Amino acid sequence: MWFARNPPAAKTPGEGPHWVPAIYTLDLLLPVLDLGQETAWRPAGLSQWAALALVVLGWLLATIVTAGAAAVVLRRN
Repeated sequence: MWFARNPPAAKTPGEGPHWVPAIYTLDLLLPVLDLGQETAWRPAGLSQWAALALVVLGWLLATIVTAGAAAVVLRRN
């Protein structure tokens, strides 16, 4: 909802993908997947902090999922 109300500026005006806040948020949140949105937009101010929080949260989530998957695999052996 934050990025829907506060869209970041384009890095290069007139170029890049169409602005879709949900896809931009997913691009920030999923560290391994590149949807092309994160590199096309330049957040500033509070939006920059929100983007950073989503990136950190995404890496934390990926680490937790990986550790959980490893625990399941090791438990079966």
